[in-house]
Amino acid sequence: MNNHAGISAMLEALCTAKGVSGAENTAAKTASEMLGRFMSVSIDALGSVTGRKEGKGPHILLDAHIDQIGLVVTAIDEDGFLKFSKCGGADRRVLSAAEVTVHGKKDVFGVVTSTPPHLAKPEDATKALPFEEMAIDIGLPKEEAEKIVSLGDRVTFNGGYLQLLGNRVSSPSVDDRAGVVSILRCLEILEKKGVDCNLTVVFSAQEETGGSGAQAASFAAQADEAIAVDVSFASAPSVSSEKYASLGKGTMIGIAPALDYKISKTLEAIAKREGIPFQYEVMGGRTGTNCDEIQVSGKGVRTALLSVPLRNMHTACEVCDLEDIESTAKLMAEYIAERSAENV
Repeated sequence: MNNHAGISAMLEALCTAKGVSGAENTAAKTASEMLGRFMSVSIDALGSVTGRKEGKGPHILLDAHIDQIGLVVTAIDEDGFLKFSKCGGADRRVLSAAEVTVHGKKDVFGVVTSTPPHLAKPEDATKALPFEEMAIDIGLPKEEAEKIVSLGDRVTFNGGYLQLLGNRVSSPSVDDRAGVVSILRCLEILEKKGVDCNLTVVFSAQEETGGSGAQAASFAAQADEAIAVDVSFASAPSVSSEKYASLGKGTMIGIAPALDYKISKTLEAIAKREGIPFQYEVMGGRTGTNCDEIQVSGKGVRTALLSVPLRNMHTACEVCDLEDIESTAKLMAEYIAERSAENV
């Protein structure tokens, strides 16, 4: 087991800072304080954190999204139960009886209602309820609930930051706070190496609801090329071996029509040369990440994708391996160092 205490500490601080899409304020504040160690930082109109450092070489944009999936309150019924819809890709299969926090005028705990199996209809035994048939119980009648909760308030899933065996951790919102940590760790490596580079860093808002944060920030940056860092699928029972990578075996280098093939192959060559563990992620079209927005921003941006393997995606117990965050950071740092030393 390697000592990744610094990575784990950053990840825990970010995963416990709340920030559902469109309401990323707390998480953005935490991330901006961390990024401020390395460069001047601002928060744009959409809530994305942007850092800028001028130096040698091509202007490279590094992006990871700061928002997390959650729920949004849509109504308060006559009995005080909160009706809700998803905000981002929340998985309704794991919502029944989930513990949540409603971020109203103050934070209040709640539980998603669940029909006892004794009372469930036989035809519903293997079904996940639609969102409109579920509700959150915060323990208050309607008139009291309305004093604390407003329509549009965000809801997050409860779950602790757990250190598993080896290098693995479990927490809500590892998607994509792991990407944010990868970039911060990359900046640490570059600083230690004394690399003079030309960077914009974006911790973007609203990726889970369409990527508008990255689209606006990359348009403003007008970078020459970009690397986005997200998470992707890790091995798990019943998941096809063609659809996942393995935890602890390295960063995933993306290859797709939406990605610049030359950058992908350069990342591969550097990883092999430097002994950095990596895996492939091959896609036949769009990536489903901020790369899709960054690539077509402004005059067009040559874009690459690195992904941290993640198990239990879009749940309150996402699992990653800290070693994969480290390999992602090392590969980015080596690529930036190499590009910064070139005559461009």
